Amino acid sequence: MRFDIAAFFHLPNAAIHQVSYGILIGFTLSVSATSIAHYYSQRRRQEKLEKQISLRPIEIRSDEVVRGVTGLIGNTPLVRINSLSDALGVEILGKAEFLNPGGSVKDRVALRMIEDAERQGLLHPHTGSRIFEGTVGSTGISIATISKARGYDTTIIMPDDVAEEKVKALQSLGAEVQRVRPASIVDKKQYVNMARQAAIRFGQPSALNGTEGASISHEMITGSPSVVVSTTSSHVRPEGTQNDPQDIELLTKPRGFFADQFENKSNFDAHFEGTGPEIWRQTNGKLDAFVSGAGTGGTIAGTGCYIKSMDENVKVVLADPEGSGLYNKVKFGVMYDRKEAEGTKRRHQVDTVVEGIGINRMTNNIDLALSIIDVAFRITDAEAVAMSRYLVQHDGLFLGSSSACNLVACVKLVQQMGWQEGQTIVTVLCDSGNRHYSKFW
Repeated sequence: MRFDIAAFFHLPNAAIHQVSYGILIGFTLSVSATSIAHYYSQRRRQEKLEKQISLRPIEIRSDEVVRGVTGLIGNTPLVRINSLSDALGVEILGKAEFLNPGGSVKDRVALRMIEDAERQGLLHPHTGSRIFEGTVGSTGISIATISKARGYDTTIIMPDDVAEEKVKALQSLGAEVQRVRPASIVDKKQYVNMARQAAIRFGQPSALNGTEGASISHEMITGSPSVVVSTTSSHVRPEGTQNDPQDIELLTKPRGFFADQFENKSNFDAHFEGTGPEIWRQTNGKLDAFVSGAGTGGTIAGTGCYIKSMDENVKVVLADPEGSGLYNKVKFGVMYDRKEAEGTKRRHQVDTVVEGIGINRMTNNIDLALSIIDVAFRITDAEAVAMSRYLVQHDGLFLGSSSACNLVACVKLVQQMGWQEGQTIVTVLCDSGNRHYSKFW
């Protein structure tokens, strides 16, 4: 028997139709309102996420044209280290800094130091000015690369025991290279100290000839105790010369600029404003540890501080090679290496095949890193060499000694923490093996 809703409610058919339409419209509006509320809820959630994850400082797409070699610096990809990740049950990702045009992570630092000097009016391109730096190689190559593009000459002073490939690269880039015996920072003939003095002498050509006026200082006031600038201009003052935008002679005369990567805060800033935000965005803010070595300290300080500012639970880990005192500084608060025990301490740096990281003194940039380093690992030469060969055989990655140290530290961290559930560890692949043939490979 057919149920007649009109008869049941004693309503005419027209009224039933109106009720039905009302119910239908009400249901539709309810669904629409729910959908709109859901949409705006999702949108608010997405906006909140975007605020937390900063955009990369430089966005480079394959269909864009960048302006010169400096446009290629930064925004390097993260590469998964398949062999280690699969074996350990985690995600080990390397920031492929060897893809920078100068071949290393130091391109970021060199560019930032030069750009900051230009913004402050300390350097002016195409004026015959010369940049001086003391380095074991990679920073020098980066400075020489960028200097040519920006209109500067370069003098690089380095220890005489660095890999020969670095010297040849610098000379090919047109840099003047001076090689000196390795020495302690307290020695006037240490390569960093010699670079500083060379920059000062650059502004006093008369001093070389013993002519009148040689005793007058040609140093400029820079506002930083680490950055040294001298001018060949005659418009100088005994108490120090201020930069004067109205003095054409002062602006156009050649200057000597000592970059000082160890103490210059531009080093830290390059990573705090560049490398750190890139890693955070590339991992969508989902990482458990950042691992890095330290030579000047800029990479681990700048990148580590940025990541900690986004999530204080992310571990910042130091990879320190043999002969360096940073491991003990982090672990025990004392810059001391066991190879420097009484009766065995050498006058000069402890021999190691690892170049680019490790140091036995405090710098401004390392000081910025100490408070945020959670874990430190000592990496032996044998471990670094073994890792580099393993990566070639299993991943086809031909990396330098500091990159190998970083990846050994990644493995040690995973084992120490007992991680095997897909945790994400990011490290820095500082440079490739092609500038380490004679000493590491």
